[in-house]
Amino acid sequence: MMELNKIDHEIQRILNVTRLSTLDEMKNDFTVEEKSGRKDLVTAIDKSNEKMLVSVIRQLDPEARILGEEGFGDQIDDMHGHVWFVDPIDGTMNFVMQKNRFAIMIALYVDGKPQLGYILDVMQNILYHGGPEMGVYARSAGMVDRRIKRPDNVSLDNSLIGISGPLLINDDYNMKKIAQTSRGPRMYGSAGLEFASVIKGELSGYVSYLKPWDFAAGNVLANELGLAVKTIDGAPLDMLSSNVVLVATEQASEEVIKLAN
Repeated sequence: MMELNKIDHEIQRILNVTRLSTLDEMKNDFTVEEKSGRKDLVTAIDKSNEKMLVSVIRQLDPEARILGEEGFGDQIDDMHGHVWFVDPIDGTMNFVMQKNRFAIMIALYVDGKPQLGYILDVMQNILYHGGPEMGVYARSAGMVDRRIKRPDNVSLDNSLIGISGPLLINDDYNMKKIAQTSRGPRMYGSAGLEFASVIKGELSGYVSYLKPWDFAAGNVLANELGLAVKTIDGAPLDMLSSNVVLVATEQASEEVIKLAN
């Protein structure tokens, strides 16, 4: 555990450095490119953030492999040993269009098991972090860590639920019925911030098509708090595959999966 404590301290430090660098770079013009289409963006800041984070992780954990969204890590086809996930800007569309509501996320898995997770709300300067046996914490600027308690096991019909825009618009997996059953749907445009809202009990669940770096950090924190994280058909997550992912209270998870299938 001493090694993990050292790693945890250093990751928190580099996240703060990356946040300050991001805020500084936002003051200037930066390039924005399309990846798969006009709704899938990448910026020069995404790339510089990932390079910085990957470099620090390589120094900190030399034998580890890293899966980064922008491709500056490694090609990974198994979860043996130390595997890190890096999302340098989660919610890039929000970042470009609003300059708000985006996160930086990092996660560590050891032999496939979640160990450390970090979701940094950049503009609010709130870090959600933790892991097995450590608990889950939130820390705002200048404040000490506040431990997050396990959310109440609320039902879908007595709560709000996060649903990604495309799933709801296309009514994939009966999402309109799921939204109607809840007290209302919410769309934040950032997987990390949606996971944080479920962790805090603001939402009973969140469902979206996600890639591994989108859900790796949130999965660590959600697991520690007793939340269910599964694919929309109720199967366990494959940490190296993209899928429609649901994080929710046990009760809401069962209800959503039943309605979706």
